[in-house]
Amino acid sequence: MFYILGAGAVLSALSMVTNKRPVSAAMSLIVTMFCLAGLYVLLDAHLIAALQIIIYAGAIMVLFLFVIMLLNIQEKEGRLAGHKIFLQFSGIVIVGYIFIKVVKLIGGSNLPARMEGSIKGFGTTSAVGEMLFTDFLLPFEIASVLLLAAMVGAVILAKAKID
Repeated sequence: MFYILGAGAVLSALSMVTNKRPVSAAMSLIVTMFCLAGLYVLLDAHLIAALQIIIYAGAIMVLFLFVIMLLNIQEKEGRLAGHKIFLQFSGIVIVGYIFIKVVKLIGGSNLPARMEGSIKGFGTTSAVGEMLFTDFLLPFEIASVLLLAAMVGAVILAKAKID
């Protein structure tokens, strides 16, 4: 399953980068997000997989599609339009080569293949909730108060412009 989901993520990401139509590129990004969610499921991080689908493949991609439709983004034609796919593929190969060299330089071969039983309940909703409401209660509450203040400020600013 890892190889199937990994290949799906890589192929859909390549399709997203090389696609000329913005809406088709956004749809390829959604496929990439679903493949990444499948990879999270393989890592036993079911909550992260659900959040990946709900937040990124759902809410963020709807926002991207609204922006694409509102701005009416069209395919750009220019001097480099004919060589665009070659330039994109070359950029992907160069960035991939640099990434592999950096990982080898850091010593990526010393990483453990899998840590068995490192954290009980890793990635489950109960483990994340327990960690949020015990160890990180103060930062969680500070973030909630800041979000509330931002919402109140946005409502006040929006109301002032309507009047």
